[in-house]
Amino acid sequence: MTAIDLDKYLARLGYRGSRAPTLQTLRGLHALHAQEIAFENLSPFLGEPVKLDPASLQDKLIERGRGGWCFEHNLLFSQVLLDLGFELTRLAARVRWNVPGHVVTARSHMLMRVKVDGRDHIADVGFGGLTLTAPLVLEPGLEQATPHEPHRVVASGRGYALEAKVGGEWQALYTFDLDEQQLPDYEVSNWYLANHPQSQFVTGIIAARAGPDVRHALRNTRYAIHHANGETEKRYLGSVDEYRAALAGPFQIRLPEAAHLDAKLAKLIEANPPG
Repeated sequence: MTAIDLDKYLARLGYRGSRAPTLQTLRGLHALHAQEIAFENLSPFLGEPVKLDPASLQDKLIERGRGGWCFEHNLLFSQVLLDLGFELTRLAARVRWNVPGHVVTARSHMLMRVKVDGRDHIADVGFGGLTLTAPLVLEPGLEQATPHEPHRVVASGRGYALEAKVGGEWQALYTFDLDEQQLPDYEVSNWYLANHPQSQFVTGIIAARAGPDVRHALRNTRYAIHHANGETEKRYLGSVDEYRAALAGPFQIRLPEAAHLDAKLAKLIEANPPG
């Protein structure tokens, strides 16, 4: 991958801190990326290609004010970190969140191992409604605070599992190992998720954004606001105008100028009534 326009990226985040490859820089960028660039799958929902080359990532997530899914977020973020002088390895994970224990999932998620201040850390700015908002030290069993939920990395088989404490209980998000991945490894899963007719990213909408003390989460027509004090607000998006307002408002997504967007949203709302 080639360089990203750092000035434009940092302006998109509103980041004005140091550019030195330190833990403070990593934490600042990690928190702001999750806050300013939403997780969203409007491209596959609308039948548009999801491109992973640097020029496409910069155009979509930086220039056009869109969000994206894990491969887009973490490829962009990892390239920014490399351009700033960080040492990192791109990794892959098997999602375990809301997956029965006996089900084996594909390596359909991306994260990074970042070495900073002599220690390995896990960074991940693209895991939907439970996206990390801070890097984690790669030390199994250590409960670590983030601006949102506590997280921990635990040993799992020959690798690790990432867990979040949700509602007072530890929940597995995904499992991973430290084998380095290359862009073609991600492109296979990226194409499958964007094109398979039964992919949840093709048939519906998932969006998420982490504010300073709140998480916004949208799945089809169900919109939830999770507050830091544990309270959750839920509501149903029952019209195209309401749906557009949510995406452009709390999720801060600059909506694509797709002629069939409203028609697709209307069908989604009809197929997902309240209740």
